[in-house]
Parts: sequence; structure tokens; C-alpha cells
Amino acid sequence: MYLTKEAKESLFEKHGKGKNDTGSSEGQIALFTHRINHLTEHLKRNRKDYNTERSLVMMVGKRRSLLDYLKKTEINRYREIIKELGIRK
Repeated sequence: MYLTKEAKESLFEKHGKGKNDTGSSEGQIALFTHRINHLTEHLKRNRKDYNTERSLVMMVGKRRSLLDYLKKTEINRYREIIKELGIRK
């Protein structure tokens, strides 16, 4: 598995409120970003893996929805997470 329990906890601890705070928008966005980057690397090697491509597009859409929500409710938190993760808008 590419994402261990410890890696997930450190991701949530860094971007969320704590290692057990898996529900915050920042934590979920960080997790989606990590998974998107992993799938992007996979697709660079396996160009004809269309199921993974579809999953990647759906995941990007979910992340976009979370980012839109965060932008609508807390613009400062939105700007911080975009800056930290290097997500372009």
C-alpha cells in the first residue's frame, strides 16, 4: 500500500487540527492531493489504464468541491491550503 497509517496520520496532523481529525476540509484536501499525485505518476507509466484515469478525474472533482466550499466559508484557510499544497487555481 502506498499510503501507510503513519503517513496518513502525519498528513492529517500537518494540515488538519490533529492526527485524529480526519473530517476537516484541509485534511481531506491534503489526502486527496496526495492520492492525486500518486495516481498521476501511475498514469505517466501506464497510459492506457482508463479506470485509473476515471478515478483520478472523479477525485479531482471531489477535491475541487471541497476547495470551493472552503473558499466560500473561510477564504483565509483556503488561501493557506492552496499555498501549502501548491495547488494552482
